[in-house]
Amino acid sequence: MNKRKTLLLVDDEAINLQVLQGILGSEYRLLFAKNGQRALDLSRSESPDLVLLDVMMPEMSGHEVCQMLKQDLATRNIPVIFVTALSDTDDEAQGFALGAVDYITKPVSPPIVLARVKTHLALVNYEELRATRLSIVQRLGRAAEYKDNETGLHVIRMSHFARLIALAAGYSREWADNLLNTAPMHDVGKIGIPDAILQHPGALDAAQWEVMRQHTLIGAEIIGDDGSAFLRMAREIALNHHEKWNGSGYPHGIAGEAIPVSARIVAIADVFDALTSRRPYKEPWSVSEALELIRRERGEHFDPELVDAFERCLPEILAVRERWQEDDDVLGYTSGVLAG
Repeated sequence: MNKRKTLLLVDDEAINLQVLQGILGSEYRLLFAKNGQRALDLSRSESPDLVLLDVMMPEMSGHEVCQMLKQDLATRNIPVIFVTALSDTDDEAQGFALGAVDYITKPVSPPIVLARVKTHLALVNYEELRATRLSIVQRLGRAAEYKDNETGLHVIRMSHFARLIALAAGYSREWADNLLNTAPMHDVGKIGIPDAILQHPGALDAAQWEVMRQHTLIGAEIIGDDGSAFLRMAREIALNHHEKWNGSGYPHGIAGEAIPVSARIVAIADVFDALTSRRPYKEPWSVSEALELIRRERGEHFDPELVDAFERCLPEILAVRERWQEDDDVLGYTSGVLAG
């Protein structure tokens, strides 16, 4: 049986608390406070799922209570709905500026109160679910790092590169942020590759290379067929980031726009960082050399339009590269890179 959500009702008038109790009492566990200090104390000790807060109260106004809730790390994420007789636009604007999520005017309408409460509790549930999925993705990405000879800084750099390329290509900030957070999963399938192959100091032979290529399929299997857009993106990146624009990549040899755009972006970001980073088996390329290869592979390995987007945001990419470079890495770029 699902545990009932807890609401904190705050009003200095007992009749107003009774009205809200009549509307909400059958569906939620209710806490009551008749002043601001009591509201703050209950918020800290009981961690309610939502606060319905009167504005005009003696000693401490609802606005002051809301401000203090948002300043406290323990209570800042509790959504606050103001329930007040104030109906002026400026009053509403002030409430939202303080961090409230909604504004209900008195006298209250029971259907409106119920609908607003349900809506904001659903939003809290969505954010919690999204945060949990993000945490899982990040932890699996970290697990893959323990198996590989690449460092965590590679994952940070290439993920930020991917976000910058997405923005330069015209994708929304939300989509680009999702790409930033799912790109670290691109090599999660290496968890299933034997250490003797992952840590092999030289070039792999044909049999070893065939095993290595399986990390894309293993990664997709680890992530699974989740219904969320977030994990779908993580899966498509893990599966397809070694596909090539001309169809010569793996694991399925798909080409062009059949390759998910998330994977096409990560392919550029991953290759650029791999080329310009020191590895046990190679010295870092200069940025000039890496850029020359990416230009040469425009329309072959890489989506031509995304290569153009990569070049447009190259100054920002180099700034990220410098911020997160290894201690012994060499940037190796010249003033001619950006003009080339």
